[in-house]
Amino acid sequence: MELYKEYLKEIEERKGQGLHPKPIDGAELLTEIVAQIKDVNHADRADSLKFFIYNTLPGTTSAASVKAKFLKEIILGEESVAEITPAFAFELLSHMKGGPSIIALLDLALGNNEAIANQAAEVLKTQVYLYDADMERLKVAFDNGNAVAKNILESYAKAEFFTKLPEVAEEIKVVTFIAGEGDISTDLLSPGNQAHSRSDRELHGKCMISAQAQEEIKALQAQHPDKSVMLIAEKGTMGVGSSRMSGVNNVALWTGKQASPYVPFVNFAPIVGGTNGISPIFLTTVDVTGGIGIDLKNWVKKTDANGEVVRDANGEPVLEQAYSVATGTVLTINTKTKKLYNGDQELIDISRSFTPQKMEFIKAGGSYAIVFGKKIQTFAAKTLGVTAPVVFAPSKEVSNERQGLTAVEKIFNRNAVGNTPGKVLHAGSDVRVTVNIVGSQDTTGLMTAQELESMAATVISPIVDAAYQSGCHTASVWDKKAQTNIPKLMKFMNDFGLITARDPKGVYHSMTDVIHKVLNDITVDEWAIIIGGDSHTRMSKGVAFGADSGTVALALATGEASMPIPQSVKVTFKGKMAEYMDFRDVVHATQAQMLHQFGGENVFQGRIIEVHLGTLTADQAFTFTDWTAEMKAKASICISEDETLIESLEIAKSRIQIMIDKGMDNANKVLQGLIDKANQRIAEIQSGEKPALRPDANAKYYAEVVVDLDVINEPMIADPDVNNADVSKRYTHDTIRPLSFYGGTKTVDLGFIGSCMVHKGDMKILAQMLKNVEAQHGEVKFNAPLVVAPPTYNIVDELKAEGDWEVLQKYSGFEFNDDAPKGAARTEYENMLYLERPGCNLCMGNQEKASKGDTVMATSTRLFQGRVVEDTDTKKGESLLSSTPVVVLSTILGRTPSIEEYKQAVQGINLTKFMPSHKLLVK
Repeated sequence: MELYKEYLKEIEERKGQGLHPKPIDGAELLTEIVAQIKDVNHADRADSLKFFIYNTLPGTTSAASVKAKFLKEIILGEESVAEITPAFAFELLSHMKGGPSIIALLDLALGNNEAIANQAAEVLKTQVYLYDADMERLKVAFDNGNAVAKNILESYAKAEFFTKLPEVAEEIKVVTFIAGEGDISTDLLSPGNQAHSRSDRELHGKCMISAQAQEEIKALQAQHPDKSVMLIAEKGTMGVGSSRMSGVNNVALWTGKQASPYVPFVNFAPIVGGTNGISPIFLTTVDVTGGIGIDLKNWVKKTDANGEVVRDANGEPVLEQAYSVATGTVLTINTKTKKLYNGDQELIDISRSFTPQKMEFIKAGGSYAIVFGKKIQTFAAKTLGVTAPVVFAPSKEVSNERQGLTAVEKIFNRNAVGNTPGKVLHAGSDVRVTVNIVGSQDTTGLMTAQELESMAATVISPIVDAAYQSGCHTASVWDKKAQTNIPKLMKFMNDFGLITARDPKGVYHSMTDVIHKVLNDITVDEWAIIIGGDSHTRMSKGVAFGADSGTVALALATGEASMPIPQSVKVTFKGKMAEYMDFRDVVHATQAQMLHQFGGENVFQGRIIEVHLGTLTADQAFTFTDWTAEMKAKASICISEDETLIESLEIAKSRIQIMIDKGMDNANKVLQGLIDKANQRIAEIQSGEKPALRPDANAKYYAEVVVDLDVINEPMIADPDVNNADVSKRYTHDTIRPLSFYGGTKTVDLGFIGSCMVHKGDMKILAQMLKNVEAQHGEVKFNAPLVVAPPTYNIVDELKAEGDWEVLQKYSGFEFNDDAPKGAARTEYENMLYLERPGCNLCMGNQEKASKGDTVMATSTRLFQGRVVEDTDTKKGESLLSSTPVVVLSTILGRTPSIEEYKQAVQGINLTKFMPSHKLLVK
């Protein structure tokens, strides 16, 4: 019983960290535990029973297979355990959710013992996680005249697994807890630097907000045992940034309800609120857990006697409190009136939190159960040859006569399933859509694997064109945590059917390319829908949605996703870029000009940005679509000219071929299939059969933004504004400042060029600038460290072929070596150029990090507190985001450059340019 002894040793180690025993997922350990249960005289029998009953993970884990088999043996009388009666064994099977437990229940239900068969049938009627093989067994049995199978199918057709659930409580009492002032990123709820622990839910839960906050939440629960704690973003939006299931899991762990008494550390029904609502990607994750997200609107813009908005000295709207949600305030959520109350006082209408669909999620304990339930009901009714009764709320279908379609409306209409045939759907419609491309990233991938196991999925849906498991978020340091987690993840995903960045068998070279770049390449149809486990899943072909690990798992398992069709904001351009400007400056200026045009209102938030870039290839356009996550948009769509789209598809084909040449394709020839699809799409465009995606000329938009390139006359910096007197204004991405704001005097401690925001052109700009500086000053001397992490290996190979990598090597003091990757994160930097391994690097903050209190100038995406840098007792760390040339010059100078210094440094350099299309990009 060696594994059991090791488990006991681990339990003692966890006690020292204030942790309970880790849940069991391995068959070998549970097999030992079962043997000890069978031995009635065994010294560890009592503990073994507890571990078996209360501490074994359900779903398709190998441990679940052992548990289901043993419970089946008890029910059949083949084994006898005094503490586990056959009735209790059935109860335990009912909490195992699917996979081995469903197989066991079907064996029993379709067996020869009538009494046992009927008991198994009653349990099966409550289950929803059935897959094709399970349903086929029921169908075959029904076709052969099995009465129990018919009885189960009749229950499924009536959706009794849903209708017999308790109704949602009319009144839900909550006590408030202010988690922070201003936007709350998922980094606060699930820090990136703790990504390695996400699959260990109890351990990861200890990193939420702070130990002090956790104690305050526990104190509130002790004072209000009959109420739920509602986590609130005061004067901000809850859950901005990354789309983390781990963030919602942590909130549920501290404030929710236990999903099953027999499954530890899996909670559901968290309640969250925000003055400006909940980030769309975070709200989707809240739905997964059957939770409630509320747009509180408790701070409103102050108006004067004339009804005009009052503004402060900086032109920002002055806010005044409509009602208080201070920590400890007791409120009542009424799910019938759909109002929020303080005592008898009505505060606000919250009907958006309780749509018919959301009420179903709450009743069922999460959105997955509804997705699978609808599928089972449809199957059962079809098998029985009956019409399924209307049980679930019909999907909302909005169809406006004589109104054209935006680009996203066109894509959703093409991919929609289960809607009224022939009906054209507009924004606001609830839609089930097929998913073409799915991406899983490595710091959430272990949770995605857990979700797949918990929903009993074993193979990728045949509907999905391709799916990719990345290795970019853990690329920079191959430490013990990565060595433990990543091979296990890659094997699971490879077996499941994904193309994996690292080969579990070690046949092909590891590819740590940034996931968004890979997804952008393997998307070969601009009509595609992409789901990815990262908020920067924002392709410049197709429409892509960043999603939590659970939604990614659902897309992998079913090939579908469900959501309302979002409204769109149209972005077009006029004027001409100045010669010394870079396209990154246009991206930042778009955000600044939008906020100015709409009086500080972010019209992008929660909507699709339909950006008419036209002339930019997918690589360059991605710089814009990627940044739309920071604009708080739900997603983005790039409208391209035919010729540009063809060029982008040819680039994608060449990169997919490189993956094939490496040996990354699988038995189903998924990658070759993508090349075939790309060739077909190119042929359609060239023949005129199906030109590049265009919105209709009479499409309706929430707003239209016209970006004036003529007024962008100096580099634009996204600034976290860490010392703003208004805490709610810090660490947002809305403060966009011109370079001259810093007067050429702000110290820069470290520079970073990398992450998904850069492309090959940025690496070439870096090489050209270094040559420029040497030509102008006789040498290149860095007054601050410069860390460079190319986003992909393809870029490195192309730079080597074109001579640019040699230039970078000449000026570097460190170059990555895949044969001897770093085993520990760098803690100190010298004033030199570091050529790091392709991947996310500093942008993630989970491996490499700047020194505390540093001011970093970076091309990356995140401004959140504690991400790239952390604070010291005397100085706040800050990360300023800018274009590649500004980063390069800032590290050479050790400070922000003046506009004159900048112009001189970029003379003759081929910066990333953009010219508005002169073609009519509408249909």
